[in-house]
Amino acid sequence: MALYAIGDIQGCFLTLSRLLERIRFDPQHDRLWLVGDLVNRGPRSLEVLRLAYGLGERVTVVLGNHDLHLLGRAFGVRKQKRRDTLDDVLTAPDRAELVEWLRRRPLLHREDGWLMVHAGLLPQWTVGFAEELARELEAALRGESPARTLEMLNQPGPSRWREGLDPHDRLRVAARAFTRMRALDADGRDCKGFTGPPAEAPAGCRPWFDVAGRRSADVTIVCGHWAALGLHRTGSVIHLDSGCVWGGVLTAVRLDDGEVFQEALADGSPAPD
Repeated sequence: MALYAIGDIQGCFLTLSRLLERIRFDPQHDRLWLVGDLVNRGPRSLEVLRLAYGLGERVTVVLGNHDLHLLGRAFGVRKQKRRDTLDDVLTAPDRAELVEWLRRRPLLHREDGWLMVHAGLLPQWTVGFAEELARELEAALRGESPARTLEMLNQPGPSRWREGLDPHDRLRVAARAFTRMRALDADGRDCKGFTGPPAEAPAGCRPWFDVAGRRSADVTIVCGHWAALGLHRTGSVIHLDSGCVWGGVLTAVRLDDGEVFQEALADGSPAPD
């Protein structure tokens, strides 16, 4: 049995299919971890969701920002964006089943010294505290008022984490860290809007995982979200978003031994900037 982690798919179903062939994925014996952003910008989000849903317990998925955006659109609290490619999901006959499955995916998954999250963890969080926050947010999304929770997450929140935040601000900051964070400034504020490679970060901003004293360095974090970073591996971070939908490659790592597998974009032209 092998365990493979795969980076941001974003609707690139044909590329994913070829990557699964390349790694000889056997759903009877192997397992998949998907780091979030299954959907959007690429052309075949519906097929990606159906594949993941059909794998049942053989796949573990954490929610990314594009997945939350799909949920927001499905529950009527987010507007369509110019570059959205979600109509196939929103008009599908099995939409309700897929949306219900998606909203019950975790924000964070921890297992045997590994931790998977879409974007990252704030440096002052221990792994245990991050898990506590993730469970709070998951409970809200899975509760009786998912639309209200998604609408609340759309509202502006504090620029950084601090103790004593009210419950809604606590979840807003947590959701941003789990699904959107890339770089932080010296005061721990998210360098919002920055999407480029670390070498081009604004003055004072550095990757979240390079902040001195990060309290989650005792586990290996498997993540994605930062396409310009590409495949990046250190002792405590495996970053897997290699910009497939933008014309890059889709990356898988076999966590058992660290072997890397990559497949070039096969789903037509890259998504427009």
